[in-house]
Amino acid sequence: MTRRGHDRGQATVELALALPVLLVVLLGVVQVAVVVRDRLAVQLAAREAARAAVVSADPEAASAAARRATTLTPLDVTVHADRSTVTATVRYVDHTDVGLIGALLPDVEVTASVTMALEPP
Repeated sequence: MTRRGHDRGQATVELALALPVLLVVLLGVVQVAVVVRDRLAVQLAAREAARAAVVSADPEAASAAARRATTLTPLDVTVHADRSTVTATVRYVDHTDVGLIGALLPDVEVTASVTMALEPP
């Protein structure tokens, strides 16, 4: 036979112990989601830069196309062309700034590279 008087507040204490751990895990998931979102944006910017580089001889057109594709700043856009292909590489440093988690994790460098065949003139 248990006495219910001693069990009062047990659930509150358990919640108080588990809540910080649950909060850190939840904030970690949010930080991962932010990095994944930014990775997708960088991939889109690389595709747009490669497309612009394929149809234009101006390397600045590729950089402008990458910057128009996303609101992430600053983007580092490099374009390399050879005889038959153009490769656009976009780099972005994603600052981990979600509360509590941002201080624990280093900044993440997100890079995407896209290669496309040159179109004949």
